[in-house]
Amino acid sequence: MSAVKSKRMPRAVREQQMMDAAVRTFGQRGYRAASMDEIAELAGVSKPLVYLYLNSKEELFTACIRREAAALVEAVRGAVTPGESADRQLWSGLRGFFTHTAEHPDGWAVLHAQARTHGEPFAREVAVMREEIVAFVTLLIAEAAREAHRNPSLPEREVAGLAEALVGAAEALAVWANTTEGVSAKEAASTLMNFAWAGLGNLMRGEPWAPPK
Repeated sequence: MSAVKSKRMPRAVREQQMMDAAVRTFGQRGYRAASMDEIAELAGVSKPLVYLYLNSKEELFTACIRREAAALVEAVRGAVTPGESADRQLWSGLRGFFTHTAEHPDGWAVLHAQARTHGEPFAREVAVMREEIVAFVTLLIAEAAREAHRNPSLPEREVAGLAEALVGAAEALAVWANTTEGVSAKEAASTLMNFAWAGLGNLMRGEPWAPPK
């Protein structure tokens, strides 16, 4: 009976099943150590079927990166409600990021630990995702400046630098949160918010820190 049901399973559902198995295997075993045999067994399909649908291990890994990257970007964007105060938008975005990475640790491992360390074209796929998140955070910070000053004084380059720093800190903190027992997504978001908004808040008030003369 199970074989009959498997044959009648819609292609999209079967592909999703294989992708789920692949993300779990790549995330926990690593790209090089993971085998198509393991992925097929976990998905409950034959190895030739995996190759039929997804062609090669490299293409399967690339597909996993793209799926997990799109899901993470959507989680961050979807958490933010336009029109809210600047600090509320940033808080919501951070909550969305840390909640998603906590709920999908294998997907986050694929993006952060695996794709970046195995060269092109995998690293490029992650870079595209990261650029999109940085661009979104840049808009949030620029919006905060507009909210605080009708004619914002923050240079575009400084806003971009702040966004890069914030995203980099979020990535590092997500790794720590996912490997430290008892740390919740809310706690991780609060930690970064306290760290980041103390400085951003001063900038919004026109009180930037300056190095000693």
